[in-house]
Amino acid sequence: MTTRTDLEIARAARKLPIQDIGATLGIPAEALLPYGHDKAKIGQGFIRQLGDRPDGKLILVTAINPTPAGEGKTTTTVGLGDALARIGKRTAICIREASLGPNFGMKGGAAGGGMAQVVPMEDMNLHFTGDFHAITAAHNLLAAMIDNHIYWGNTLEIDERRIVWRRVMDMNDRALRDTVVGLGGVSNGFPRQTGFDITVASEVMAILCLAEDLDDLQVRLGRIVVAYTRDKQPIHARDLKAEGAMAVLLRDAMQPNLVQSMEQTPAFVHGGPFANIAHGCNSVIATRTALKLAEYVVTEAGFGADLGAEKFFDIKCRKAGLSPSAAVVVATVRALKMNGNVDRADLGAENVAAVQRGCVNLGRHIENLRGFGVPVIVAINHFHSDSAAEVQAVQGYAASLGAEAVVCRHWALGSVGAEELAQKVVALAEGETARFAPLYPDEIGLFAKIETVARRIYRAGSVVADKVVLDQLAAWEAAGYGGLPVCMAKTPYSFSTDPTLRGAPEGHVVPVREVRLSAGAGFVVAICGEIMTMPGLPRHPAAETIGLDAEGQVEGLF
Repeated sequence: MTTRTDLEIARAARKLPIQDIGATLGIPAEALLPYGHDKAKIGQGFIRQLGDRPDGKLILVTAINPTPAGEGKTTTTVGLGDALARIGKRTAICIREASLGPNFGMKGGAAGGGMAQVVPMEDMNLHFTGDFHAITAAHNLLAAMIDNHIYWGNTLEIDERRIVWRRVMDMNDRALRDTVVGLGGVSNGFPRQTGFDITVASEVMAILCLAEDLDDLQVRLGRIVVAYTRDKQPIHARDLKAEGAMAVLLRDAMQPNLVQSMEQTPAFVHGGPFANIAHGCNSVIATRTALKLAEYVVTEAGFGADLGAEKFFDIKCRKAGLSPSAAVVVATVRALKMNGNVDRADLGAENVAAVQRGCVNLGRHIENLRGFGVPVIVAINHFHSDSAAEVQAVQGYAASLGAEAVVCRHWALGSVGAEELAQKVVALAEGETARFAPLYPDEIGLFAKIETVARRIYRAGSVVADKVVLDQLAAWEAAGYGGLPVCMAKTPYSFSTDPTLRGAPEGHVVPVREVRLSAGAGFVVAICGEIMTMPGLPRHPAAETIGLDAEGQVEGLF
């Protein structure tokens, strides 16, 4: 077992030139736009030529509800991708890009870990190819055009009290959650209260990740609702003539990024929408491109399966016409113990009874995923402290539900540690048992969609909402938005809206306190509980230990 840091491991990886990585998927060198030697963007012209090719098998990697003990969803995604390539399948990995905020805050990076990482790790976790900066710029251009329009006479009659488009930056900064702009006199505009969100929470990010091509991107940008008039009529980005310039800023960002794993498996790393108020998946264009080029595509969705997988199926797959062949649920013995009410400090001690109690969380996710018509397998992401009896308890529980649970050691061993999982996934995917269908039809009402997710996925007893919420949903239905899917925003730590309620609670109440229209992205957000769209830094942020060594190399990333 290695004692090196993830960054040290990644830096020691043997990387192939990015043209060689592209060639393994049949991408010609002229279709790549290199960013150095080890990363590149894939040209839109080449992508357009792939339309008639058959799709490969799409494998979703999801997880039980996250705990401080860790689950390793991205690490398992990379490990499985490498293992599929190891057993001879032409494979591509599809994951999200990392946000600077969590990197310098508490969560860390998003490139996997140990011997199952995507590289170059430090580039991916920092500026990468500039996509997030482009999204930040496009978002804030629209914000500036709103205030500029008001300054020069406000011919659209925007009600300054009803401007819903805030500004964004890709950093955790609690001081910017609520701000006042326009101070300093007449030349600086009209003072008003607003605030900042983190870039991954921007609707522009969600739009880029759901758009089919540049034309679709610009149309979606134009549909963004930025404000309302005094008589509550919506003002769109297209009313400000902003969508063309925004699309220009996003032209290069719209092209998927190609990198590689430590074992030279091609990896598409593109986009990174918030997994709460957005759908938490990498871009549609990256996933579709990968499916045209590979036999197997392994992707992931943010948070646990109750949020990430549900949105992957009901939003991304529904809108993009994707049909997954299998789903992998990642669990750790440590996390299952926490779901069995063991304190974090006591996770190292063997506790089979706690594992058995915590398995109900795993079981709920297995049942939910099968409800989408997708076959399921469990990946036990192995920790050195796991006892044989604890592992057997998980495997026995999964078997009681008719599912296999495979022990995976990809963090320590790389692809060889996930080879059994890869074999089992191939057997599932090629058994043609998948009969994928979204949870609800487009035609039912918006509140009925919210209730369907709450009752069938969260096992809620009821959903409650004030009249103002119900009236807003009815108004959107009347305006033609009733066919949109819903994007549930709640705590990721529980099936309920109470983050302390672990396991598999039933009969709880889901309160919908607010709804938001993401008209450009194409979904309605139902906010259940307190949702933070601009995180703060912890008492001791990771930034305190990140720096450059004597040779000018990055150190301290994790």
